[in-house]
Order: sequence, then C-alpha cells, then structure tokens
Amino acid sequence: LDLEAALWLENYLKVYRGTLLIVSHDRDLLNRAVTSILHLEGCKLTLYEGAYDRFEKTRAERLALAAATQRKQDAARRHMQAFVDRFRYKASKARQAQSRLKALAKMETVNLAVSEPNTVFRFPAPEELAPPLVTFDKAAVGYTPGNPVLRDVSFRIDPDDRIGFLGQNGNGKSTLARLISGDLSAESGDFHRSNKLRVGYFAQDQVEALEPGDTAFDHLRRRLPDVTPTEVRSRLGGVGLIQERQDVLARHMSGGERARLSIALILVDKPNILILDEPTNHLDIDARDALADALNGFGGCVILISHDRRLLELTTERLWLVENGTVREFDNDLDGYRQSVLAARRARARDDKPAATKGDKKGDRQLAAARRKEIADLRKAAAAAERTLEKLTEKMAQLEKLLGDPAFYQNESTAKVQRAALHQKRLAAEIEAAENAWLAANEAIEAAP
Repeated sequence: LDLEAALWLENYLKVYRGTLLIVSHDRDLLNRAVTSILHLEGCKLTLYEGAYDRFEKTRAERLALAAATQRKQDAARRHMQAFVDRFRYKASKARQAQSRLKALAKMETVNLAVSEPNTVFRFPAPEELAPPLVTFDKAAVGYTPGNPVLRDVSFRIDPDDRIGFLGQNGNGKSTLARLISGDLSAESGDFHRSNKLRVGYFAQDQVEALEPGDTAFDHLRRRLPDVTPTEVRSRLGGVGLIQERQDVLARHMSGGERARLSIALILVDKPNILILDEPTNHLDIDARDALADALNGFGGCVILISHDRRLLELTTERLWLVENGTVREFDNDLDGYRQSVLAARRARARDDKPAATKGDKKGDRQLAAARRKEIADLRKAAAAAERTLEKLTEKMAQLEKLLGDPAFYQNESTAKVQRAALHQKRLAAEIEAAENAWLAANEAIEAAP
C-alpha cells in the first residue's frame, strides 16, 4: 500500500464495527486502530490494554520493576547463602541455617524478558560537496520518448536537504527518484548533477535481485575486494546484521535481513544522497526507529518514499507532491496531507455516483435510507462512548482522590494500595479507548457523504 491507501485503511479500520486482529509494524496504525496489544515474547503472550504507545510505556515500567525485583532477590540470596556458608556447621546456628536453606529453595525466581539485540544502522559520512547537488529547470522524464511521466520539474537539491515524496503509486515518485539517481535521463529541460555526486539508491527490486545462493558476507565482499574480512563484517553489523546471520544464504534470510543487506550495498561508495524507496516494508518497529535515528545523523541529503508516516515525520523537512504529471512543494505537514487525501477520496466517491434515472429512484431511496441508518448508528455509538467516558472520568476522579490521600497508604495494606494503582492504570486505558471510540464515530459522521 502507498501512503494514501494506508491512510484510507487506517480511517476505515478505526470505524470498523467488528473484531480486528492486526499484525503490523505500522506504529501509527497500531496507535489509531487498536485498543489493546497482545505481545509475544519468549513463547509467552501478554495482553496490554491501550494502543501501541501505551503498551511501550507499560512494558518498560514492567521490565524496570522486574529488574529491580531481581536485584533485591539476588541480594537476599547472597545474604542467605553467606549466613548458611558461615553457620551451617555451628551447632547453635544450625537451625537458622537450615531455615534459610529452605527459604532459598522456596524463593521464586524472577525471569526477566529475553533481551533482544538492539537494531542499529550506521551510515558513513559522505564527502562534503558545494551546493547545489542537483538542479532541475522545466525538466521532463519518462520511459518512452515523447511521452514523459513528469514534466516541468523545477527544483534544486542541497547537501543538507531532507525530502519526502508524496503521491499515489503510479504518479511518478520512483521515476523522479531514478532521474535523481542517474538511472534515467531528462528528455527535455535542464537537469544538472554535481560532478562528484554519489547516490545510494535503495529500491525493492534491488532486494529481489540478491543472489539467492550467496551469503550477506559474499555480496558485500564482492563490492569491497580490497578490505579485510573484519571490515566487511563490521559494515554488515552497521546495518543490524549480527555475525551469525552474515553467513546465511540470501534465500534463507528474512525480508528484513535482505533489506539490511541491500542498504549495506548502497552505502559502499559513501553516498552524498541517500534515496530510500519504501525501505521499511520488512523492518519491525524497533528497526524503523533505528533507521530514523541513523537518517537523522547522516551528514548527506536524504530523499524518502515511504508509506510509514512516522518515519516521514521524524526524518523529513520538505515534502514534494508528485501528481498530475508534475512535482510541486507541499506547503503543509503530514496531518494536512492526510486530511487532503481523505477529502479527495470523499469528493471522488460523490463524483463517481451515476446520475439518477426513474429506474434508479427506488435504489437511491434504499441507499439514502441505509446511509441515514449508518449515520444514526454512528451517532448512537458516539453518544454511548460519551456516556461511558463520563462514567469512567467520574470513577477516575474518585480513585485519584483516594490515591492522593496520605492516610490511605498508612491505613491500608500494600496489596490493596497496589490493586488501587493497577485499577488506576486500567481506568486510564479504558478512558483512552472510550475517547478513541468517540473520536472515531464523530470523524466517521463528518466523513459520511
């Protein structure tokens, strides 16, 4: 899906009235369309209430608590073991030593979550070049002479630019990327690239073109015949390929590993411009965040084509809209683009309605009745969510008053205090879910034709 289709899908799923089970690496989708996260780790499933950002925060708190508990437990074990070792053979202390041995045996071990290796991307610093790197003046480009995909393209690209390409699939985003990379030439107009310019261009067809019978090490060693094997492995590590995966055949690599290898290959020449065309298709959320960090630290120009709105928001400063056979600067942010895409879809849906005839009148009445019912149902859903929100907010106010009273902690047991704190977290998740339901219903009412 391109960004436009992903935005439509997200909007649709927000108001979908059935049950959804979503497997996705799209943080925005998981924040907007879900109310709980089922997390699989170490062959164990854990259910977290709330959307993805809340899950991430709650899980971090749980991990911190488990780590603190483990440290206390380890200290207690050491003290008990020291007592046993010192006094187990001393008659006057034998009973206490045996008691501590039993306590050690009964002590439940805190199992920390398996620590997964952090994904990293390290991009080499490019040679500094004077601006501009690329200039277009009324340039036209395409694949068939006399039939350009894009025309009247007039822009310049400088070394520190961070540019995101917007537009539906088929509008010419990849064509523009190929022109900048040098894979295509301009049919007409002026197009100039700096003499020393080096471009690293990542595209899905490069991922598919990897030799299935070669390892990641083999692929990169061919491109770097004069460097040591250690340096080759270091470069592979710089895109998140751990050593034991560097000797796996490409046919047995995951999609994410093949994507990382392809990125390593385009970094060989230390490019001044990085063009990434849908780099996140096979990357998980942690890897996407690591990629964003690396792009923000990269000393050259970045050009990004992606359906991942978060990646675009984190890494780009300019947006170019590719549509209607040309390119223009988009003078709004991605939220503004989202609204314009959804508004355009609604307008197309209205324009695509056939003109009514006498034979259509009955069908039109039925359609109008169905729409009225849909809007009425949405209004009921919004009202129900609002009532739920009021009740939950009232409960939260009462609970916060209780938790804000010092006497509560003095008079009640630790278990009761912990239950109250847990109840507060659950209420917060329920309030967030009710707010999302209310917002989704109202947005759907506004979007209804």
